[in-house]
Amino acid sequence: MFEDIRLLWKLKQGRNDALGKIYEKYKNNMLALAVALSNNKSVAEDIMHDVFVSFAQSANKLQLRTSLKSSLLTSVANRVRNLGRDKIKSALDVEDMEIAGAAADCPDRAAISKEQSQRINLALSQLSYEQQNVIILHLQSGLKFREIAESQNVSVNTIQSRYRYGIDKLRSILDGEI
Repeated sequence: MFEDIRLLWKLKQGRNDALGKIYEKYKNNMLALAVALSNNKSVAEDIMHDVFVSFAQSANKLQLRTSLKSSLLTSVANRVRNLGRDKIKSALDVEDMEIAGAAADCPDRAAISKEQSQRINLALSQLSYEQQNVIILHLQSGLKFREIAESQNVSVNTIQSRYRYGIDKLRSILDGEI
């Protein structure tokens, strides 16, 4: 957190190298969240870049209430929600989707990974947006419940409940498929 405050201070002082360091530090987290929420890599890249451009334009006015990571990831989640899940789903082409971590030189592992990703994404899509958001922010982006609660202006208990109910529903959905 101290490094983020220092980088933000440098950015406000006009040091463009600070903007590059912030981008390098958080681009993978932002992209991973956008892909997880949108199920579309090209849409996710656009969202990530839009959020970062907005951040760069408003950095002088920015007053952090939470961590910089939490703030950027919340912006990504909000941008996905504002774009609309229906628009994103209509742009989705499952055949062109890239599976993160799939071994390109091992077709059988890539096929299994793709099938598992599709099952998980389908199950996630059956959860409420709030549950999806908390699960992805916690598991994929590594945010603590307290950070998620602060960024969404709700209690930690609310976030923990959304997470618990979402995980229970995922288990139920995925167990029902077996």
